[in-house]
Amino acid sequence: MDWPGLMRAGIGGLRLLPRDFWGLTPAELRVMLGVGAAAVPPLSRARLAELAAAFPDGESGDGAGRSGGAGGAAGRGSAGDGGL
Repeated sequence: MDWPGLMRAGIGGLRLLPRDFWGLTPAELRVMLGVGAAAVPPLSRARLAELAAAFPDGESGDGAGRSGGAGGAAGRGSAGDGGL
């Protein structure tokens, strides 16, 4: 590893305190420096449509998969049982 170069980048470039620099893992330092970061293209309408078709959200009108439905209070005690 090029420790002098990494120290220049971390302490000099990123303005990290030495204790913070030495507390990082090499992977964390790489992320902070943007090394190896893959360029992710923005989500297109076509890709969104593909994802929506592959992973439907359950809008069938039956309330399945939504919070606050009929099963929303499951696991909670009622006033009559002392909450147990």
